[in-house]
Amino acid sequence: MVSRSYSNLLDLAYGGTPTLSQEKKRFPRVATVPGLLSEVEDDNCNSVSSDAPSSVTQERMIIVGNQLPLRAHQNTDDEGWCFSWDEDSLLLQLKDGLGEDVEVIYVGCLKEEVPPNEQDDVAQTLLETFKCVPAFLPPELFTKFYHGFCKQHLWPLFHYMLPLSPDLGGRFDRSLWQAYVSVNKIFADKVMEVINPDDDYVWVHDYHLMVLPTFLRKRFNRVKLGFFLHSPFPSSEIYRTLPVREELLRALLNSDLIGFHTFDYARHFLTCCSRMLGLSYQSKRGYIGLEYYGRTVSIKILPVGIHIGQLQSVLNLPETESKVAELRNKFRGQTVMLGVDDMDIFKGISLKLLAMEQLLMQHTENAGQVVLVQIANPARGRGRDVEEVRSEAYATVKRINNAFGRPGYDPVVLIDTPLQFYERIAYYVIAECCLVTAVRDGMNLIPYEYIICRQGNEKLDQTLGLNPLEPKRSMLVVSEFIGCSPSLSGAIRVNPWNIDAVADAMDSALILSEAEKQLRHEKHYRYVSTHDVAYWARSFLQDLERACGDHLRKRCWGIGFGLGFRVVAMDPNFRKLSVEHIVAAYKRTKNRAILLDYDSTLLLTSSLSTIPNVEAVGILNNLCRDPKNVVFLVSAKDRKTLTEWFSCCEKLGIAAENGYFIRPKHDADWETCISVPDFDWKQIAEPVMKLYTETTDGSAIETKESSLVWNYRDADPDFGFCQAKELLDHLESVLANEPVLVKSGQHIVEVKPQGVNKGLVAEHLLVTMKQKGMLPDFVLCIGDDRSDEDMFEVIMRATAGPYLSPVADVFACTVGQKCSKAKYYVEDRTEILRMFQVLANASEHASKIAPRPSNRAIIDRV
Repeated sequence: MVSRSYSNLLDLAYGGTPTLSQEKKRFPRVATVPGLLSEVEDDNCNSVSSDAPSSVTQERMIIVGNQLPLRAHQNTDDEGWCFSWDEDSLLLQLKDGLGEDVEVIYVGCLKEEVPPNEQDDVAQTLLETFKCVPAFLPPELFTKFYHGFCKQHLWPLFHYMLPLSPDLGGRFDRSLWQAYVSVNKIFADKVMEVINPDDDYVWVHDYHLMVLPTFLRKRFNRVKLGFFLHSPFPSSEIYRTLPVREELLRALLNSDLIGFHTFDYARHFLTCCSRMLGLSYQSKRGYIGLEYYGRTVSIKILPVGIHIGQLQSVLNLPETESKVAELRNKFRGQTVMLGVDDMDIFKGISLKLLAMEQLLMQHTENAGQVVLVQIANPARGRGRDVEEVRSEAYATVKRINNAFGRPGYDPVVLIDTPLQFYERIAYYVIAECCLVTAVRDGMNLIPYEYIICRQGNEKLDQTLGLNPLEPKRSMLVVSEFIGCSPSLSGAIRVNPWNIDAVADAMDSALILSEAEKQLRHEKHYRYVSTHDVAYWARSFLQDLERACGDHLRKRCWGIGFGLGFRVVAMDPNFRKLSVEHIVAAYKRTKNRAILLDYDSTLLLTSSLSTIPNVEAVGILNNLCRDPKNVVFLVSAKDRKTLTEWFSCCEKLGIAAENGYFIRPKHDADWETCISVPDFDWKQIAEPVMKLYTETTDGSAIETKESSLVWNYRDADPDFGFCQAKELLDHLESVLANEPVLVKSGQHIVEVKPQGVNKGLVAEHLLVTMKQKGMLPDFVLCIGDDRSDEDMFEVIMRATAGPYLSPVADVFACTVGQKCSKAKYYVEDRTEILRMFQVLANASEHASKIAPRPSNRAIIDRV
């Protein structure tokens, strides 16, 4: 069966039943009207599902970016369009790492505006010639999307600029956000036109399309989707100021793999997920993953590389050789230091110029000997801040040249006219040092390009009068706030705001020995040449394949509305507990064991009060009155508290402190499940916990008869987590020879005797009922966290043992849709209470017909 969107396009293109050739895949005509094409399909195909098998098996990668990797211009004679590949585009360069057997399709905008009456023809041409699918955006919408939300809100915020005043980025504009969402939806529609969801991979690029994963995941729950952020990701303190912060986070989490250039950016993202969504991450076998509604969202940390082949081909051009000779003669006898930056507020051009001024003031001998060539590329954004940067740069250059210049010598050469690529390469070749002083930058590949160009070739060595056999040399001064800084260990790293430090670094770069410069260059060249753009793309694709490897092994379904949409992925046997199903089983059975979790079943999780309300107590008593039921409450609370709370539930069995204490009914004595000789270990553990409590605001110690619990629920989540990890290691070390278990849970670190867990209660109940000749034929166990998994495991294991009836109905049920050993789930407390009420009504009705001697029941608490 061919995927629905794909077959629709074929129908539109050829006007008949879709046919696909195994030898060669022909691309259909692309529709340019935003929206799903499924509306024109017949009524028999009304289900979009990634479960359907497809006859298209060739692996394809759909690369989605804001701009297509194309250059376009309109011919003046016939008013037609001429297109060519943009060799400088990263999206085109990464294709080298995907392999020849991977077919690549691009989705994005054109840099030029195409009139509406020409869009269909242009789309057809681009698809057939370049395998590109253009998204045509109305000019007003594009302005609000790109120059509005992207450049006015996201880009400054991601570079750590807060909108503290209208002049600094401007206040949040809801209409710009709506435009951003609309454009992302248009991109999603374009992907839908060509995707075969069973086989194709989708790779989305950068902050322009951060909500696109939600739209794609909503259309196809099992879409194989990767996202790479090419900008910085700010710390949570900065990111949290964004009014749509959760919408963007949840949208990114609809990807299978999220890539970042550095660990800092990934760490900030993970911290935001922890603080705003309550998600925690784990590192397993070197891979970082976030569990999100049964799906594992993988995190990729790898800086992008450069296309070395392209650089080397330009280095071999005769034009490059001529330009290098020209520059050699122009700067003969002088040491050239080079800066190449966009003219925007984050590139630190003015800071670099001030450092040059400081260098000349402190080391006057450099005047006439050292030249700073600053190439200023046009800014990608626009606005008053760009004009201010330009004006400040010109004023600073003029002041420096007036103070330190002389006839035939300008200490600073500012080039703000467009340069050909080979001209820029020539400057790299002749520069002894490259300076990158950006105050914040996602990656910045200028140092990488510089390293490759300084390696040069034989012709350039001849032009410069160098011995080809001698090792090459280069020097880098880079800001510690740019993405490439961690990978350039031989560079001199600086804080660009510290003018004196930058000036000192520039001086160090000039006076270092030739041997030291050669060693640093060799180290950098080895890294850059082996971690090029092809390596980066190949590594990302491999991780994306791994992240999507279990798609077909899980059942998927979508929940939520709008940008709150997410996909729940579970084991095929994991399903929602049907009230009708459990009531039917309840009515036909005679010996029932019921275990329930208190906090998640009978108490609102948002409530500050943990005392059971009248409704909860009434439900428990109704269940306990049925002589066929055995009901237990399994709680982490101490037995004194539970005795007070449930004193009116005479037939309720209670297990306190996670099963260490058990009381079968109100007038019975408390028993212990296991024998503990002493609790001397508390004298060791408690002082350690007190130390961490004093140093962690918001933490507290819960002292119980059988255990000690360190709770950091009210502490700062990140600091509390770090302290909990340290406390866990500390306690494991000092209690290594004690018969205790040290474990971490949700906002807690607990020390308890070995063997104590909630599974003991389930075992005790099943064994007791069997001894009394009441072999359970109905078991219901409901819990909501990791401590309840022990009960689920015991109950599910008992289905193959002698403690249950051969025809027993077993319902191990977790609260919420998440990974669990339970086979069922319920959504929330409301559903549970409704189910209990129906069960209680069934018991009451049965007792009027045929009364019977009493059995018992159980309830569980976290």
